[in-house]
Amino acid sequence: MSIRRIEREPSVAVGLMTGASDVAFDLKGAFVNSAGERLEAGSYRAKPSGAGVEIVRDTGWRGLSASEYRLTPVEPSASFVIRDVTIGVDFHWQRKQDQEFQGALKIRLDADGQLAVINEVPIEAYLASVISSEMSANSHPELLKAHSIISRSWLLAQMKPWKKERRKPAFAIQTSGGEKQLIRWYDQESHAGFDVCADDHCQRYQGVTKATSAKVHEAISATPGQVLVYGDELCDARFSKSCGGMTESYDAAWEDSPKPYLAVSYDGEKFPEGFDLPLTEEANAERWIRNSPPAFCNTNDKNILGKILPDFDQETTDFYRWRVMITQDELQELLQKKLGVDFGFVRRLEPVERGASGRITRLRIVGERETMVIGKELEIRRALSPSHLYSSAFVVESDESSGAFTLIGGGWGHGVGLCQIGAALMAERGYVFGRILEHYYRGARLYGLYSAGV
Repeated sequence: MSIRRIEREPSVAVGLMTGASDVAFDLKGAFVNSAGERLEAGSYRAKPSGAGVEIVRDTGWRGLSASEYRLTPVEPSASFVIRDVTIGVDFHWQRKQDQEFQGALKIRLDADGQLAVINEVPIEAYLASVISSEMSANSHPELLKAHSIISRSWLLAQMKPWKKERRKPAFAIQTSGGEKQLIRWYDQESHAGFDVCADDHCQRYQGVTKATSAKVHEAISATPGQVLVYGDELCDARFSKSCGGMTESYDAAWEDSPKPYLAVSYDGEKFPEGFDLPLTEEANAERWIRNSPPAFCNTNDKNILGKILPDFDQETTDFYRWRVMITQDELQELLQKKLGVDFGFVRRLEPVERGASGRITRLRIVGERETMVIGKELEIRRALSPSHLYSSAFVVESDESSGAFTLIGGGWGHGVGLCQIGAALMAERGYVFGRILEHYYRGARLYGLYSAGV
């Protein structure tokens, strides 16, 4: 596919909420629906009504039931507030927020007859919020520039005409070589009716709720329409919070289709002495994970972390190296809930295969009733935690007397592409955004896809 410039800045449809039976929202300014009816500022509720959506106002006004409502602001400054939006879904920081957005508001029925809330907004305005939601708006300007480019690249790679079809494995337990296996990954294919979601599953997008700064707008303005490309391909520029010292390859986390620009690399200038590669070998991975090798993302500098991490991310302090203990009862309950399998007493958790960052991509669970191999990395993280483990880069210690397991791990997230904390430290040390991008996306180049606002 040849990358060609486009004439206009695209808009993106962002799924703010799905599966809702009732949505409370406020209009801050006047909006117009698809029929030309004007809705004034005030508090409203939306509910499913037969085959459509019904909107009522706190004053008693009731709108006609429609298959979907699309509300467009009369003035660009008008905004809307969605009440009780869940953020960090299934992660350890999950919570609810009231969030404010600009642009168009769409409320429609999903496939299950529940409500989906969608925000349609120009990409550059979307990015200003993403940059401030993923990282602090007070981050170093070079980090903000780098993040604006990768967030724009990743977003467009999920949209037509640049989106490529991906093979997604079915959720089914299969037998391979006489052993039961459950291998799957998670991507954006589940999003129907919008381009991307607003949470960590895609990119954090919290609208104008998340305070931006002049630095954010300057970073967006300094990189208008710029994306990363590799050859004739728009880069699917993934990123995670902390790679744990070594970035991972794309195919270790998602489909078995390697992307050269999302390859494995050490998150530093020179690989440290006392450690050996590859980390696909168990002994090398164990030495790497049990220790704390130097890397860009290996920092406890509270001043720097306070500048780059949003408030709720600062609740996590052990992202580079961490330790989690799981009792036997907790583990059996988790596996039953997450995998639907009764393993009975779990005897062993055995790494079968590791990616080149040391992350486990295949894990064998040996129980008294069942034995199964699961993967890829996110399936492992989901299965062993009420929310998600920080990463699948861990080694296992077992207590034979109690049946408990201790997981000693490193990193926060899948580790593919840019390491946000590592990139932040690079910026603080004087690296410019182009050099940061070269470090995490080897062989990719910058390309001006469009002019913002045109």
